[in-house]
Amino acid sequence: MAEGVLFNIAQGIIERLGSRAFEEIGLVLGVNDELQKLKLVVSQLRAVLLDAEQKQANSEAVKEWLQSVEDTVYEADDVLDEFYTEAQWRQMVPGNNKVSKQVRIFFSSSNQHVFGLKIGHKIKNINQRLHVIASNRMFIQLEQVNHEDAGFEIRERVTHSFVREDNIIGRDEDKRAIIQLMLHPISTENTENVSVISIAGFGGMGKTALAQLVFNDEEVQKHFEPKMWTSVSNSFQLDILVKKILKTDMFDMDQLQKELRKIIDGKRYLLVLDDVWNENRNKWLSLKDLLMGGAEGSRILITTRSKNVANIADTAEPYNLRGLNEEQSWFLFKKMAFKEGKEPESSTIKAIGEEIALLQLWETTTRIRRP
Repeated sequence: MAEGVLFNIAQGIIERLGSRAFEEIGLVLGVNDELQKLKLVVSQLRAVLLDAEQKQANSEAVKEWLQSVEDTVYEADDVLDEFYTEAQWRQMVPGNNKVSKQVRIFFSSSNQHVFGLKIGHKIKNINQRLHVIASNRMFIQLEQVNHEDAGFEIRERVTHSFVREDNIIGRDEDKRAIIQLMLHPISTENTENVSVISIAGFGGMGKTALAQLVFNDEEVQKHFEPKMWTSVSNSFQLDILVKKILKTDMFDMDQLQKELRKIIDGKRYLLVLDDVWNENRNKWLSLKDLLMGGAEGSRILITTRSKNVANIADTAEPYNLRGLNEEQSWFLFKKMAFKEGKEPESSTIKAIGEEIALLQLWETTTRIRRP
C-alpha cells in the first residue's frame, strides 16, 4: 500500500488557503489573488497525484514529473508557513519584551508593504512553476483518482495524550487557567451540559503539549469519565472522526453513532480534539449533535491554529496561547542548545544565545525534544 504523503500535503495547502484566516491576511497584504491562483493549481494537481504515485514505479517520466511536483508543493507549504507565522505575530506576541518592539517595527505600514511584496513574489514564482508542471503532457495523461478508492493510506499528523511534564517549559500558568475552565462552571448564556474550550495559537507554540498537560492532570483524571483523546488534523469527516474517538473499525455510521452515544450520554466526559482545521460549521454541527448528551460539566477541548475554528465550534471560552517570556525562552534555549542545559561560561556566547532565543522563539516548540 503506497502512502499518499504528497496528496496529503496538497490537501492541507488547499484547506489552509480556503480558510478565512488566510483570506483576511491575504487581503491585508495584497496577495489574495496569488493565493487563490495557488489554491486552484494545487487543486488541479492534487486530482491526479494518486494516479501518478501508482504509475511512477513503471514509468521514469511519471517519476520525474512527480518529483518536480513534490519539490514545488513542499516549497509552497513552507512559504505558507512563513506567511501565516509572520502575520500572526501581531496578535500573539506579548507586549513587554524586546521581541514585541521588533514586531511593532516590522508591522509599520512600510515594512508590512515590503513583506507583502516579498511574500507575493515568492507565491507568484511558485504559481508560475506549478502552471508549467500542470501544462506538461504527463499531467494530461494522468487520471483523477478518488483517494478513498485508491488503496492509499493518507498520512496525517498523529498525536497522543501522554507527555512528560518535566519536558514542558513555561506553561504552568496556562495549565492552571485551562484546568480552572475544565473543572468549574463557565459563565455563558449557553445552557448546554457540554461546553467547548479552545486553545488557539499558531504552529509550534505548544498547544498540544498544553492539552496533554491538562489531560494528564490528576484532578482532571478524577473529574471526568470517560476521557478520550483524538488527533483530528485535516480530515473532519463524521464517520472518520467517530471511528477515531471510539478506536474502532466499524463501518456502519448508524452503529457508530449508537456506540458513541452509549459511551458518553449521561456521563461527565472529556473529549480532546487535537489539531482541528475544519472551518465548515455544518460539519461541526453534525459531530456536535452526537456529543451533546453528556452530563452537566462535560468538556470538549479543542486545539487549533485558527480562531475561526474556535468560533464555529461554539466555544464557550477561547484561550489564546501566547509565547514564553524572555526568562522562559532563554531557559528553553539553554536546554536545547547546551550540554545538560548549563549556561555557557563565555559572555559572548551567552549574549548571542539570548538574542537567538528571543528572535527564534516563535519558530521553536515549547517542548524539549531530547534525542
